[in-house]
Amino acid sequence: MTIRSIRFDPAPALEKAATTVHEWYQDRTGAFSAGFWASEPSEIEVKYDEDEFCVLIAGIVELTDASGHVETYEAGQSFLIPSGFTGTWKSVTPVRKFYVVHLPKVCAG
Repeated sequence: MTIRSIRFDPAPALEKAATTVHEWYQDRTGAFSAGFWASEPSEIEVKYDEDEFCVLIAGIVELTDASGHVETYEAGQSFLIPSGFTGTWKSVTPVRKFYVVHLPKVCAG
């Protein structure tokens, strides 16, 4: 089992906000991981190569896809961001979440 605690600044598009990541588990292939993520209010552009299941334990998040469709999630809700999602992640308030990430296998051919 791999346990890592990382603190980094993702340089959000609209404002600068610190983000904290505690990766609790990553499998041997690196394709599956789980952990905790926290951020102050911010907005960043995102492009997901992975599938991510989120359980929001604090805060409000707005996800806006490339077509402009907005989904809002609040503490206590769970949601999945599918591989291929492109848009923005906005932490409207300070956000805390548990996450599980799966990187889909790329098929050759």
